[in-house]
Amino acid sequence: MPKLLTRRRSAPGPPRRPRNPYAALFAIPGATAFTAGNLVARLPMGMFSVSAVIMISGARGSYALAGAVTATGLAATAVVAPWTARLVDRYGQARVAVPATLTAALGSLSLLLCVRCGAPDWTLFASYAATATTPNTGGMSRARWAHLLADDPEAVHTANSFEQAVDELCFMLGPVLAAFLCGALFPQAGTLIGVILLVTGVLLFAAQRSTEPPPRGRADATGTRSPLRSPGFPALLVVFLATGAVFGSLEVVTIAFADAQGNKAAAGAVLALQAAGSCAAGLVYGAMRPRGPLVRRHLLCGAAMAALMTLPLLAVTATGSLLLLSLALLVAGMATAPTMVTGMTLVQRRTPEGRVNEGMTLAVTGLLGGIACGAAGGGWAVERFGPAAGYWVPLAAACTALLLSSAQACATSTPRRRRARPRVPSAG
Repeated sequence: MPKLLTRRRSAPGPPRRPRNPYAALFAIPGATAFTAGNLVARLPMGMFSVSAVIMISGARGSYALAGAVTATGLAATAVVAPWTARLVDRYGQARVAVPATLTAALGSLSLLLCVRCGAPDWTLFASYAATATTPNTGGMSRARWAHLLADDPEAVHTANSFEQAVDELCFMLGPVLAAFLCGALFPQAGTLIGVILLVTGVLLFAAQRSTEPPPRGRADATGTRSPLRSPGFPALLVVFLATGAVFGSLEVVTIAFADAQGNKAAAGAVLALQAAGSCAAGLVYGAMRPRGPLVRRHLLCGAAMAALMTLPLLAVTATGSLLLLSLALLVAGMATAPTMVTGMTLVQRRTPEGRVNEGMTLAVTGLLGGIACGAAGGGWAVERFGPAAGYWVPLAAACTALLLSSAQACATSTPRRRRARPRVPSAG
């Protein structure tokens, strides 16, 4: 009997999940190392455009030229990034990301030298277009989590939430760091430090080979259909386009409103509060155990984002207070990270196996395209109707994203429901 009791006590039970789900993520061997390298590589993504605008406008005296150069780089990225991601899926992250990063770094250094030496304007466009080969470091990190946690959907949810929080953190710190470096040191400092961080981070990230997803290979990749041909994927990209318009318009309109209040320098801090709210909400959301179908959760998050986007509009129209606007953006930002987390998880679910990097890069490309469109729409609304009325644009974009998300959810679920519906026997 004592022996039997001893055996029962020593029998291993089911593994307990740690109370902190993030601790479980970084208990995986190699996870901390590749995350640290990816964080260093991702921080410059929020630095380059701000550094380029400061550097070009200071040397050439033209914000129009600076904006045109950065817009050209964005357009080039939209074309090149999916092809770079496809090569990453086919040949592996380390084999493709390192040369692609070095090419982009040379483009940034070329831009720096052209501005410094007073080269013709066309050289600025050509140099900045070369930075389009920058790999999607956030997508590569998410692909590693998806590979390591393939059999644990709850852990994938936590990992995606963490990655979204990192995106928001880089969005907060990148522009502030760039503006500080360009102002405190010299106008080219932001670009130069950004290049150093990008190359160092990608080299550290690529060195962690044990956590890298296996390359698909040319033969396997040829037989796999493109993510754009997967059911529901193109409609999801349109939702990302509308979601990006929320971010792009919100940034431009907030800067214009702060300028109209005579405190343009505070715009960065006000926008940082919005990103801080999103970052905090993303971490909290990742610690939760989501319930219900993923499509329904995406709809609920999108509805929350649309509802909370009314707060900035109410703050500026009812009070005109920059302080109340800051608080409204802090609260409104709490819905953006959960919306992005569920959206990215849907992208992973609808991307064919072996093309995860390409699928997520296409989603980011749609998001960037939406940011550009939203910035243009927000700027037009500000000039036509005033800064306060400009907050109708992010609200309209959020409502559009919700409607599109509802439409694509109905389109993808209807055939399944029809197949599952039982037949009703005919009378007689």
